[in-house]
Amino acid sequence: MTQTLLPAGLTFRTVAEDQLRNANDLFRAAMHDQPIVDEQWQVFKEAYLADRTFGAFDGERQVGATMSFPSALTVPGGEILPTAGVTYVGVRSDYRRRGALSGMMRAQLEDCAARDEVFAVLHASEPVIYGRFGYGVATVARTVTVESRRAEVRPDVPVAGTVRLLDKDEILPALQAAYPAMQQARTGLMARSPQWWTLGFRRRLELKHVLVAAHFMPAGDVDGWVLYQPEGKPNANANVQVLDFQAADQGVVNDLWRYLVGIDLVDNVVVYFRPVDDPIEQILVNSAAVRSERDDELWLRIVDVPAALAGRTYDMAAPVVIEVADSLLPNNSGRYRISPQGTERAGDEPALTMNVETLAMLYFGAFRASTLAGIGRITVADPAALPAADRLFSVDRPAWNGSLF
Repeated sequence: MTQTLLPAGLTFRTVAEDQLRNANDLFRAAMHDQPIVDEQWQVFKEAYLADRTFGAFDGERQVGATMSFPSALTVPGGEILPTAGVTYVGVRSDYRRRGALSGMMRAQLEDCAARDEVFAVLHASEPVIYGRFGYGVATVARTVTVESRRAEVRPDVPVAGTVRLLDKDEILPALQAAYPAMQQARTGLMARSPQWWTLGFRRRLELKHVLVAAHFMPAGDVDGWVLYQPEGKPNANANVQVLDFQAADQGVVNDLWRYLVGIDLVDNVVVYFRPVDDPIEQILVNSAAVRSERDDELWLRIVDVPAALAGRTYDMAAPVVIEVADSLLPNNSGRYRISPQGTERAGDEPALTMNVETLAMLYFGAFRASTLAGIGRITVADPAALPAADRLFSVDRPAWNGSLF
C-alpha cells in the first residue's frame, strides 16, 4: 500500500502480520492498560485482519493503531449495506496532537471506500474526537439499571417460551446460527462477522466469567439471549452486567427480563445499550425499580453518500434538495434530491446544507432536521424544507444497534 506522508514526518500504512500484537499492545497502552499475555493473544488475534489494521509510524516505530472488521447495517426500509466496524483505535501519549490519528482515520476511510463499504461505525470512548472525521451519532440507547429486590414482572405479561443457561460449547454455534434471521428485525442492527464474535463473545467466554441464557421458542429454536457477567458477592452489592441482549420480538424481551430480574442473590441488573423504547418500566409492577441513563450508541461515518441515500426508504413528503460537504472524501460532496421515490444527484439550489457528520445524525432518524437546524448544524435556505425533511428521514421505530465491539 502507498504510504501517506504528513508534514509531521509520520507515515500511515497497513501493518504486517507479525506487527498485529504490537498494534494491540499500543492500543492497550493508550487506554492505560497492560499488554496482554500469550493466552489472551491467542484469542484476540482472531479479531485482527492485517489488511484492515492501520498504523501510524515514525520511521519504523509504530506510534498509532486502528483496525476494522467487515460487517453490514440494516437501514430504514430493510436493506443491508456493507459496513466497516472500527475499533481498537489508539495513539501513544507522546505522539498525541501530531497528526497520527488524523492520518490513520484518513487512510482507513479511503480503504473502506476502496472496498465499496457504504458506512464505517464505531463506539466512541471520547465523543469529542470523531466528529472531525465525519462521524455522527446515529443511534441513541440507554443504560438500564433494575433493582432486583423491588422488581416483579406484572402477572399479565405473557410468557412466550423458555429460558435456560447454555453450556459453554453450545453458545457460539447456537447464537451464530440464530442471529442472521434477527438482523432485519430493526433498523440499525449490524451483521456479526467472525471478528465481531471474537470481540463480542469469544474473548469474554474464554478469558472471563460470563454466562449466556438463551430463549427458546416452542419449536425449540433460539430466538434471543442475554450474555451477562456477575460481579461482587451476594448481599454485598452483587450486580449482573448484561453485555448483549438480543430478542426476536417483544415476547422474547419479556421472558428475558423475567429471567434477569429473577436471578437470586443479586442487588442490581445493569443492561448496557438497550433501545430507548424498551418498555421495562411497564413490564414491572413497580416502575420505580428502574433507573435509566441516555447513551450515544453508534457513531456512523457515511463513506459512500450516494449509495447510503439510495439504500434507504423515505416517508411521504415533498422532495428536498440537500447539499452535503465532505472534506475527507470529496466524491461525497454535492447536491442530492431526496423524495419518497428515492434520491438522485441534483443541480438545483439546495434548500438545506450540511456536512457529512450531520447527515449521519439524520440518516437513522435519531435527530430531526428541524432540531439540527435550530442548533446551527444545518444551514437553511428554504424554511419549508425543514418539516418535509423531518418526515422524509423519519422512522417508525427508533433505530438501535445493540452490538458492543
